[in-house]
Amino acid sequence: MQEELNQFERNKLWKLVQRPTHQNVIGTKWVFRNKMNKEGSVVRNKARLVAKGYCQEEGIDFDETFAPVARLEAIRMFLAYAAHKNFIVYQMDVKSAFPNGLLEEEVYVEQPPGFEQKTLEDKVYKLKKALYGLKQAPRAWYDTLSQLLTENGFTKGKVDRTLFRIQDGKSILLVQIYVDDIIFGSTNKELCDKFSNLMQSKFEMSMMGELAFFLGLQVKQLKDGIFISQTKYTRDLMKKFGMEEKSYVKIPMNTSSSLQVKQMKDKTFISQTRYKALIGSLLYLPASRPYTTFVVGVCARFQSAPKESHMTATKRILRYLKGCQEVGLWYPKDGGFKLVGYSDSDYAGCRVDMKSTSCTCQMLGNRLVYWFNKKQNLIATSTN
Repeated sequence: MQEELNQFERNKLWKLVQRPTHQNVIGTKWVFRNKMNKEGSVVRNKARLVAKGYCQEEGIDFDETFAPVARLEAIRMFLAYAAHKNFIVYQMDVKSAFPNGLLEEEVYVEQPPGFEQKTLEDKVYKLKKALYGLKQAPRAWYDTLSQLLTENGFTKGKVDRTLFRIQDGKSILLVQIYVDDIIFGSTNKELCDKFSNLMQSKFEMSMMGELAFFLGLQVKQLKDGIFISQTKYTRDLMKKFGMEEKSYVKIPMNTSSSLQVKQMKDKTFISQTRYKALIGSLLYLPASRPYTTFVVGVCARFQSAPKESHMTATKRILRYLKGCQEVGLWYPKDGGFKLVGYSDSDYAGCRVDMKSTSCTCQMLGNRLVYWFNKKQNLIATSTN
């Protein structure tokens, strides 16, 4: 806790002033968490001072709050390009990202609980930079980081605003930002070193070496390509929902059964909370397992009134995953980088409303980077 406050002083984050009469004063609280690595071991204990942003009033305490965040598709494209160009991707973490973002609004917060200054308890802090919990904190941090990179010659992506690039002759450096997690790589190692030095000169950074674990994705960078998987995430799901001792099945959904909203034979309703928790956990699996997209989407349709048969079908997905925990996406080094797309649809595949399901996937060379399937809005009346 003291280390967190010391960092605020070094960053000149706030100033102790008299309590204002014309402005809302936001409360603060401490949040404690353990930071873990890909094996699930505790790497660091964190204490973070957070503002009670739910007390903020729009138009008074904040205006704009939007900040772009990298999509998983962008991360996969980044790794596909790294595999194609055969360069190593590195990762760094900003120790306290949001307190580096400059505020445009006038914001006051209470003194940290347990660290009130004696004889000055009636005073409050006026923020110069953002604090975790403030609604405008992500926007302030993104604006500060974006300005720093553009001032040092980086070009911001026109479509993906979290992707920055810089060209040096035939060499290129790519930087992808996800809030306070940054991945970067270059065909020239010297550009990576320059970027690392630039960031460490401006912010307190943790260099994490080669990218191995990012947003729940395990990344293995090998000589002949990059392998992306969610083995740890899958094992955690098994443990969380008590499926460790269950036998595995060869297919994720029984093709002979038909799931419907009103299962006439099944009159046993189950807890919505547990069913939604299971569906919500499964929705992240398609990040590296495209073949689970459809079956998870089908089970997600019954969250309003789930029955025992719906839960059984959903748990079957976990039983299927148990037999293929190590499966993932492989991005080989060899091969072209031409964008190729495929699409298909069935005819009245949904037995409930007779609507068709469309699906598509896009590949960069032979590297799958994007996919989705969606039930069509209209009922098909013809196969043409």
